[in-house]
Amino acid sequence: MKNRDKGVESEKRSHSLQPGTALQPGRRDAFLRLLTMAGLAGAAFVTGRAQQSNSEEGEEEVSPAEDLMREHGVLNRILLIYDESIVRLDQGRDLDPAVLSGAAGIIRSFIEDYHEKLEENYLFPRYEKAGKLTDLVAVLKRQHQAGRTLTDSTIRLAKVSVIKNAGGKAELVRDLKAFVRMYRPHEAREDTVLFPALKKIVSKNEYDSLGEEFEKKEHELFGEDGFDAMVDKVAGLERQLLIYDLGQFTPSAK
Repeated sequence: MKNRDKGVESEKRSHSLQPGTALQPGRRDAFLRLLTMAGLAGAAFVTGRAQQSNSEEGEEEVSPAEDLMREHGVLNRILLIYDESIVRLDQGRDLDPAVLSGAAGIIRSFIEDYHEKLEENYLFPRYEKAGKLTDLVAVLKRQHQAGRTLTDSTIRLAKVSVIKNAGGKAELVRDLKAFVRMYRPHEAREDTVLFPALKKIVSKNEYDSLGEEFEKKEHELFGEDGFDAMVDKVAGLERQLLIYDLGQFTPSAK
């Protein structure tokens, strides 16, 4: 009997290993459950990897050029504040100098001391080393210096006492107009010529590392939500000047 039991057990093992052999109902159900569990585990693994990949990709969604160009969007909104201030000063309308001073402060901290420093420390030297767009880079660097001089003047003149003085008001208007006139073509040339050429003079790894460095600098200076916080500040100044509503700039139908 003992030998017979061994034979039966051996036959069962042999039978279970033979392809195409039908499983008994109980064993078949267990086997199917095992397959189902394995399939679910595999699906969960794939889904988890995909989510991790998407998360990692989300952290790198803003390239160096895109980062600089969206900062130009902040600059453009400040230029609109300057435009409105010029109109009000020229027409003798009310203008809170604190709004103008706040706008100039954003230019100083976010554009000149951060955005332009990125260009001067990380971009311009690479173009000069590669011998590419060197004439353009030279002009851009001079304009950065000229812009800082104009911002110094704007911060100094954005006071009630100055605005009430005809001479001081004229000087302030002149400096605001000079700043706007210079920076609109300045940023347009960077967006359409300088930034698109960056990928041609650096490797992909270097390009990606620049994006990481830009993000690191932004967080160091302005916090994790630095860009969004700066946009909110600009929006607050626009609201004070009643120019936040985008619809008001739509021309009326003839």
